[in-house]
Amino acid sequence: METIKLNDILRLDNLDNVKIRFNLMFEQNWNPIELFKNGDISTMLEGQYWNYNKRKSYKEGQITVGFVKIKPKENLWLLFHIGRITKDLNILNGVGYEYETMTEYEKYFGRVIIKFDNKAQTMIRKAKSVIDDCEISQILPDKFDNDIFPGYENVNITWHELQRVLEKDNWKTALQNQKGVYLLTDVSNGKMYVGSAYGENMILGRWREYVKNGHGGNIKLKRLTFDHIKQNFRYSILDIYKSTTDDQIIIERENWWKEVLQTIKFGYNEN
Repeated sequence: METIKLNDILRLDNLDNVKIRFNLMFEQNWNPIELFKNGDISTMLEGQYWNYNKRKSYKEGQITVGFVKIKPKENLWLLFHIGRITKDLNILNGVGYEYETMTEYEKYFGRVIIKFDNKAQTMIRKAKSVIDDCEISQILPDKFDNDIFPGYENVNITWHELQRVLEKDNWKTALQNQKGVYLLTDVSNGKMYVGSAYGENMILGRWREYVKNGHGGNIKLKRLTFDHIKQNFRYSILDIYKSTTDDQIIIERENWWKEVLQTIKFGYNEN
């Protein structure tokens, strides 16, 4: 099957006047695809129009195309912006330009995914040198959010991701009819908390409490600030059971995991 290239879609003229920026991260531990999913486009645009310490990224009148990498180990990139430089602010180590968004391309923002292996160290590339290597992988019917329920064994999300996805229909359907044992991990210190869910709305009901207050009523978690939990906790599922499973089986399995992971001695479980 013949591949479709990026410029088959965009039809940009004068590629000598176009630069493409492949954004991996703006600061340590900041993943721009998460910024996109959380709607923080302003921070992403700061990164798009950032100058380094020793040289400028663009010139007045140039067109800039912005991509963010979807997953660290895959060569898939999401288009999030196309703009034109309207003014050079002569700022290094900061946002160096004023710009205008090219509205004729907005229908593609958050929907066009390309496959591209950026073998160069620099994130900013001259379009003429790379655009023929940018293959269209997918054009989404709606804006990208990557929030389709991944399967119980693949759930491993941050508090901010949990807040965003928990009320989506596919997550609600998956979690409100399943009992289970789950794991909370504090990535700042490695401490863990094992919990179980078998009451109303099952896992969904328990995790709604964590979104609401962070601690879900648990004694040791109450000692932490909500901000600490928001910034450092991850949520995953250890075991899943049908809604008809006897609650005692869930409790016994929860205790087994507490013993295996030593979460009473070293983690956040009180008992």
